[in-house]
Amino acid sequence: MSFRIQPTAPARPNRCQLFGPGSNTKLFPKMAASAADVINLDLEDSVAPSDKDAARANVIEALNTVDWGSKYMSVRINGLDTPYWYRDVVDLLEQAGDRIDQIMIPKVGCAEDVYAVDALVTAIERAKGRSKPVSFEVIIESAAGIAHVAAIAASSPRLQAMSLGAADFAASMGMQTTGIGGTQENYYMLRDGEQHWSDPWHWAQAAIVAACRTHGILPVDGPFGDFSDDEGYIAQAKRSATLGMVGKWAIHPKQIALANQVFTPSEQAVTEAREILAAMEQAKANGEGATVYKGRLVDIASIKQAEVIVAQAELIAQSG
Repeated sequence: MSFRIQPTAPARPNRCQLFGPGSNTKLFPKMAASAADVINLDLEDSVAPSDKDAARANVIEALNTVDWGSKYMSVRINGLDTPYWYRDVVDLLEQAGDRIDQIMIPKVGCAEDVYAVDALVTAIERAKGRSKPVSFEVIIESAAGIAHVAAIAASSPRLQAMSLGAADFAASMGMQTTGIGGTQENYYMLRDGEQHWSDPWHWAQAAIVAACRTHGILPVDGPFGDFSDDEGYIAQAKRSATLGMVGKWAIHPKQIALANQVFTPSEQAVTEAREILAAMEQAKANGEGATVYKGRLVDIASIKQAEVIVAQAELIAQSG
């Protein structure tokens, strides 16, 4: 174990990130009333080039006028390879007030991408005397992004979250995929003549989780394209949660409840975690470094796992 302590990720619920295009103002009140922890108002892929200026104005007005309650408000700007992103940042920070919490940066391929946005954001905050620093979330959706994921995770103190954008990532990697997220038809193994489907995103998610946990960032799973497939969404979310991710995107309102279901610790899990902590406290009082709980060994590592579950449950309860 390194003597450098692994930093703690931001203490905020991030079970579900609900996306909505900035060009569709009718969705904003519904998004505000939803059960999503994070709202992502989108200026990028879901907005046509001819609607970019109008969408930006819509988002600014919505941030200033809609009652978003306790939602964590994020805006996905356009990519750094477009002529739109700088105006997104400037107008948002000069006109949207303090209700904006986060800027989501898409298609990040290197640490310098984050540096560029950070420099612009910092200059605007200083010029305008903004007292509330804006946080960042980045999307890993290219071969370059996953190759430089560790450097990206260390790129800025503003960085609080990192997501996997499956569709663009697959395209950048040249993957022969048929859907956004989930298992893929031709990605299977044979066992006793039967097909068993593996998860083609597993290795990328694990790399993202490792980079995020090293630098105290929230790792988030991205979109699941088939919003008619609840079971597929839940299965993908459960795999992501098992790997250490804290939440998942919702590109349709029906996916919100599914994400919250998976990423909210069950009562049984919370109860067990509290019992493990109590058992270890007793062991500590007895001068022991480990003990047995329900027939299995628990030690200091078990305490850390249990503390994560209890802390997450308490955060969700406080936000509810």
